[in-house]
Amino acid sequence: MKTITAKSPHDSSFSFSRRYFNWKKKVEDDDDNEEEILTFSSSSLFSEEAKEAEELRIPVASRVSLVPPPRKKLPIVSVSRLRSALSVFGKNTSAYRSGLGTRVVGTLFGYRRGHVHFAFQEEAKVSPAFLIQLATPTSVLVREMASGLVRIALECEKKMGKKGVKLLNEPVWRTYCNGKKCGFAMRRECGAEEWKVLKAVEPISMGAGVLPGNCNDNGAGSEGELMYMRAKFERVVGSKDSEAFYMMNPDGSGGPELSVYLLRV
Repeated sequence: MKTITAKSPHDSSFSFSRRYFNWKKKVEDDDDNEEEILTFSSSSLFSEEAKEAEELRIPVASRVSLVPPPRKKLPIVSVSRLRSALSVFGKNTSAYRSGLGTRVVGTLFGYRRGHVHFAFQEEAKVSPAFLIQLATPTSVLVREMASGLVRIALECEKKMGKKGVKLLNEPVWRTYCNGKKCGFAMRRECGAEEWKVLKAVEPISMGAGVLPGNCNDNGAGSEGELMYMRAKFERVVGSKDSEAFYMMNPDGSGGPELSVYLLRV
């Protein structure tokens, strides 16, 4: 047998043919010429093609698993219903809120020869939710505050037959200033005169001062100058029958200089 090799670049096809074809040589007796016999091997061809097809085969399941499942979107109708339900719930809860929160604006004012008024507002621009007139003269309360801490206690009677009245809506209060009885306090509606004073001190967040008083025909003040003190108060609700207002110091140090207690007994 004689091996046949490629003698030129074009003979490289022999390497391919040798994979799938068997070349045999037949020797004749008459003359010493060698004849090449070509036989076809189908098993080798199909085995190689099957191997290449197996290598190129891609599992379909693995490709599908890489694709994330689509997200479910809520329909527009359900989202709109949810928003409307939340808005209705907010309106219902706001209807049960009182006129004052945990931080209020407190204003104490009165003419020098008159009586003291006390007003609590949710904000400086709104009408007071609680306004009372004390029987204590303004000059007396000023002396008490100059001496030190002031504690004002307001007490009202609980009427058994009358239910549903809020504590801030009680009309009459017994007044105590630092433990001493000081007459009665009356709840007042905010009239034009009181609103005028509150509008005059609206830009003031905290402080005390004097405003010009009313003048008579002679040009002199009938009740003297209008004294005021304005500050932020912290409101603490103990129950439906007890509340307290503590004046907040701007520096946050020390106790409150003025406290007001409301109690229904």
